[in-house]
Amino acid sequence: MKGLFDLSGKTALVTGSNRGIGKAILYSLAEYGADVILHCRKPGENSESVIADIRNMGRKVKGVYADLANLNSANQIYDQIVEDFKLPDIVILNASMQIRNQWTQITDDEFDSQININLRSSLKLAQLFVPHMQKNKWGRLITIGSIQQIEPNKEMLVYAATKDAVLNMVKLLAPMYAPYGVTVNNVAPGTIYTDRNKEVLANSDFHEKIINGIPVKFIGSPEDCTGTVVMLCSESSRFITGENIFIDGGKHLL
Repeated sequence: MKGLFDLSGKTALVTGSNRGIGKAILYSLAEYGADVILHCRKPGENSESVIADIRNMGRKVKGVYADLANLNSANQIYDQIVEDFKLPDIVILNASMQIRNQWTQITDDEFDSQININLRSSLKLAQLFVPHMQKNKWGRLITIGSIQQIEPNKEMLVYAATKDAVLNMVKLLAPMYAPYGVTVNNVAPGTIYTDRNKEVLANSDFHEKIINGIPVKFIGSPEDCTGTVVMLCSESSRFITGENIFIDGGKHLL
């Protein structure tokens, strides 16, 4: 069943994996044989049920907890892992914060939170875990970006800027670590049904507007993001690095 996408023997960390896209990715990596590390801000927040599900799949799983808005969060995650678990061969940087506000009204707190969670923590986690991959001559670093890298929303300037910045980090790191068997890629979802989008998508006029802007004429689910990520994590993607792959129903083509 697993074939080219077999991840047996690998360990994967997915940030923000207690819900939404991160949760779907965590389940898929476990399904294809990886042991997994769930991350969220604090115990609770649906983490226990996700961990139980993974254990029922026969995989090893650990929960790590840290608020990525805090500057020491990456070190906290690292310390919790090395305490009693294997360092990850695969790191999926999925967690992010998205705050809607007109650009003239963006506060310092809104700016700092999005910069720290979306960008600074991605850099710090990469600094901690990529050297381990380099030493082992194998690794996968995947960032979860956004269609807003190229189509920024006027109410989410900082969010869009952080996603574009992370993509540039991917392009910088990919050729540096390619000789060591470490690939670095970005996956950019479009509109996905998640808790973050439920409220705005409940508006029928807005929902119709979004559908009309997607060539496939439907909104994606978190599971629509998992196939590409599993592929990029597997040995079948060993010749792919530095890429930005849209999962958006063709929206970026319009």
